[in-house]
Amino acid sequence: MNYEVDDKIAIIDAHIHLDQYKKSEQRTIIDYLEHPSSALNGIISVSMDLVSSINNMKLAQSHSRIHPAFGYHPEQEPPSDEVLLELFSFMQKNKDQMVAIGEVGLPYYLKEKKPALQLEPYIEALEAFIDKAKTWNKPLVLHAIYEDAETVCDMLEKHSVSKAHFHWFKGAHSTIERMIRNGYYVSVTPDCVYEHEIQMLIKQYPIDRLMVETDGPWFFSGPFENEMTHPTMMHKSILKIASVKKMDYRDVYQHIYDNTKRFYLC
Repeated sequence: MNYEVDDKIAIIDAHIHLDQYKKSEQRTIIDYLEHPSSALNGIISVSMDLVSSINNMKLAQSHSRIHPAFGYHPEQEPPSDEVLLELFSFMQKNKDQMVAIGEVGLPYYLKEKKPALQLEPYIEALEAFIDKAKTWNKPLVLHAIYEDAETVCDMLEKHSVSKAHFHWFKGAHSTIERMIRNGYYVSVTPDCVYEHEIQMLIKQYPIDRLMVETDGPWFFSGPFENEMTHPTMMHKSILKIASVKKMDYRDVYQHIYDNTKRFYLC
């Protein structure tokens, strides 16, 4: 198999928090995105809350290859009814600019820090987002890993919602099999280059349901130590996918690009 990286083949970043970067770093990524020779054909910029959603919409209005998703990240205090209503009002007004609802999900890491954390408010909020996704016919961008993914699968099945993207997913073999049966998508970050757990996910998951992401500005280690997280890192991710799946890298590029475009931009 041919595993040489070709950074001129088109890619799309399926999950990045562009609005969370410093302004100078945003400029670096946008300049690359807009350069005539750039292979980066688009980025899906997900949101943390209403302010984040507004900022992502402004970025998208200024740059045609930035595609915003609006939502409320679960690794924070649960949204009040008032916060949700205000966010839903914004999403309703701007649903034509919104390519997806996200990032939404359940607070796995916050729950690790606070074992007594009550999940009911998060579940109620997520149910409301799932209902909006169905009403507006929008994909869902999900933060749901390990045992939380089973709960989210239950909720998606309850509402007959199948267009779901579990970003940076980690979980049990049985959960992964359930997600495959339901046709959900997953994406992997640059840590797939050095994390065995993510490589096993790549091996198990069908190539026609895989995407790549950065989740920037989150930092990575291994060969990316002390580097600003940039979409060009995804070329190494694709190389690793090709290696794990024993596929020609050019076929992997095509699958990943088509999957992301089909899920978000068609």
